[in-house]
Amino acid sequence: MKKVALYLQDKARRTEQAMEQCIAEWGTEPARLIEAIRYSLFAPAKRLRPALALGAAEIVCGDDTPALPAACALEMIHTYSLIHDDLPAMDNDDLRRGRPTSHKVFGEATAMLAGDTLLTMAFDAAAQSGDIRIIRELAQAAGVGGMAGGQFYDIEAEKRMVTLEELRRIHAFKTGALIRASVRCGAMLAGADAVALEALTRYGEQVGLAFQIADDILNVTGTQEATGKPVGSDASREKSTYPGLLGLERARELAEEAVAAATTALERFGEEADMFRLLARFIVERDR
Repeated sequence: MKKVALYLQDKARRTEQAMEQCIAEWGTEPARLIEAIRYSLFAPAKRLRPALALGAAEIVCGDDTPALPAACALEMIHTYSLIHDDLPAMDNDDLRRGRPTSHKVFGEATAMLAGDTLLTMAFDAAAQSGDIRIIRELAQAAGVGGMAGGQFYDIEAEKRMVTLEELRRIHAFKTGALIRASVRCGAMLAGADAVALEALTRYGEQVGLAFQIADDILNVTGTQEATGKPVGSDASREKSTYPGLLGLERARELAEEAVAAATTALERFGEEADMFRLLARFIVERDR
């Protein structure tokens, strides 16, 4: 999977350069708040969501440049969600991306404001695309029908056994919606027609599912050194997960089924989508 790792590194570099330009436009004050934002936003990470947006644009038009505003916005929204998820009122985690969480370094109030700022300024970044559809796509993926709603359902489901249907809904909202939006935003900004957009949407939905199942499995089988965050925390908080509900073997089977469905969704594309095919496999084979 070295080819995928190099691809992700390249897309991360492109996204980080663009985010630096965004932040430069914000100014330098309040300095401590900007420091807290940069601490979380530029922590070492895969930048999967920006890579999906940039990659979808490349598949459609051969150039990832049109998707850069969306890539920045997606990573800002994702990072905001991590900062808030780690707060004592939520998951109360001490480690994220291999370093102390924001509230441990800057305090709860500053961490909360850093997350609020990232969510707000993400839409400033997205607006630079000049496409109102991107604003709506991101708002829907981050709101009650997406990430925020999924986090609420996840909290509600703690300490009780849920059905597979409920678990799918939790993670389709909490994780899948933003991953789906990543692919869709890149495709739309590249000028995808309805058929291509539908195919890439199906791909995004399936890799989102595969990603969440793999994350659940890593929380059981991974190491803190590799993942950069605590492992075993889902079980200790009695959270609803695929391994917890179905067992590790069946969870792995479902992840493989999602990878197969994601690959099938790309059938209308040729070699321009080969990296997305490899990326789907990488998502379930990664160790972090």
